[in-house]
Amino acid sequence: MRSSSPVLRVDPERPRDVADGERPITDVAVGILVDPAGRFLMTSRPPGKPYARYWEFPGGKVEPGESVEAALARELREELGISVEACTVWREEVVDYPHALVRLHFCRVQRWTGSLQMLEGQQASWETLPVQLAPILPGSLPVLRWLAEAPVESISK
Repeated sequence: MRSSSPVLRVDPERPRDVADGERPITDVAVGILVDPAGRFLMTSRPPGKPYARYWEFPGGKVEPGESVEAALARELREELGISVEACTVWREEVVDYPHALVRLHFCRVQRWTGSLQMLEGQQASWETLPVQLAPILPGSLPVLRWLAEAPVESISK
């Protein structure tokens, strides 16, 4: 697993939620799903969440005592109605959003079963580079750069 360098600071002009002078870091599992045609899945953030309607790779918070892989499997089941059969943690990125400091654990999802269902009112789109969706959640931008540097097929292996 490779960790990127400096923290990505999003909307630096906006104040941060800080309690007691220190921001806790939230671990988030994120899935990179690639279909047989070499397209990768992006979903929109549901209404009511920070950065609603921004496009991102699906996933969610890692709960206490939960592995990244288990969190991703749970989140994709809850959000998309699919069952993850095989995934591997790939890279990490720390992102400083005004509402939260997050450590994104990007995982290659090699196999899953089930049909996509948008269980949280989000939208989904199978994409190729260059992505035509907008706006893209800033924490997803590093993944798009990484995909541009390596064949998409290598993500699904």
